[in-house]
Amino acid sequence: MTVEEVPTPEAGAGDVLVDVKASAVNHTDVWIRRGYEGDPPVVTGIDVAGEVADVGASVDRFDVGDRVVLYWNTEHCGTCEFCNDGETTLCRDYGGLGVTRDGGHAEYVAVAAEHAVRLPEDVPFEHAAAVPSNFGTAWRGLVSRADVDPSDDVLVLGASGGVGHGAVQIAAHAGATVYAASSSAEKAARLRELGADHVIDYGDRDVDDAIAELTDRRGVDVVFESIGGDTYKQAIRCLTRGGRLVTIGATTGDADEAMLQHVFWKQLEVIGATGATMGEFGDMLDALFDGAIEPIIDSVIPLEEIPSAHERLSAGDSFGKIIVSP
Repeated sequence: MTVEEVPTPEAGAGDVLVDVKASAVNHTDVWIRRGYEGDPPVVTGIDVAGEVADVGASVDRFDVGDRVVLYWNTEHCGTCEFCNDGETTLCRDYGGLGVTRDGGHAEYVAVAAEHAVRLPEDVPFEHAAAVPSNFGTAWRGLVSRADVDPSDDVLVLGASGGVGHGAVQIAAHAGATVYAASSSAEKAARLRELGADHVIDYGDRDVDDAIAELTDRRGVDVVFESIGGDTYKQAIRCLTRGGRLVTIGATTGDADEAMLQHVFWKQLEVIGATGATMGEFGDMLDALFDGAIEPIIDSVIPLEEIPSAHERLSAGDSFGKIIVSP
C-alpha cells in the first residue's frame, strides 16, 4: 500500500464530487490487499462521508457545501432478475466504492448523485462514515433476512468489531434479547451500554456452554456471525430448534465442517447476507439519524497509518470503527 498524489476526480453530468472528511477501514480492505477480492490497484475506502465540492450539470438535488454520506454498492447491472426485483446485492456485477472502483481513502471521490444521502448537521462525519457497509450489512442480515423481532433471543459473535457492535444495537432496536460474545471485561461493559442483555467472555469459557447455561439448554433463535472457521461450529451448536444462523463473512476462513447433522436435525436455517439495498441503507440511516443506533469510534487516523490499522483489524485489537481523516 502506498500514499500517492493523483489527479482530483471530476464530477460527470450526474455526479457529485465529495471532499472526504471521514472514511472507515474495513476487513474488505484487508482482503483486497491480500488479493482475495476487488480489482487492485484501487483506492480503498468503502464508507465515506464529506461535503459536496462540485456537482454535475444535470444534478439538482445537491449544492456545493452540502454534507453527505455515500452508499457504497454503486455498481450493478440494473437489468438482471435480481436488480429488477430491487435485490441489487445479488447482482453478478455487484461492486462499488473501494472495491471495483476508487473509494474514499483519498481527499476526493466522485459518485453518482443518486448514491449520496444528505447528512444532518448534528451527525458527525466520523459517525456517518462508520456505518454504511457494516451497519448496513447487519441491518440486512438481522432485519430483512432473519426478520428479528421482540420474541427472539439473538447471539452476536465478534460483537466488539465494526459490524458486531452494530448488530448488537440493531438487534436491541428490534426488541430482541441480545447475547454478545466479548474477549474482555472492558469490552463487555461497553457492549452492555450498547444494548446487550448478556455478555459472554469467551476467554473464560466456551460460548456454546455459556449459552446452554444462560438459556436453560434451549439455545438462541438467531446467531449473527462474521468470523467463520471454528466459530461457525459454535454458532450452530448455540441455536435452538428452528433457529437461524446469519453469516455475513468469514474473516478466519471457511468452516471445516458443515455440521449438517445439526442443521437437518434441528431444522436450522443458514442465511447469508452481504451489503444492503439502497432502501435498507436508508432505513438504517433513519435509525442513525433518530439516535436509535450510534457507532463507536475506536480511533481516527491519517492515511499513512492505514497499514497499521490493517494489522489491528487482523488481530481483533479494536472496538468499533477505525476512521481515516484524509
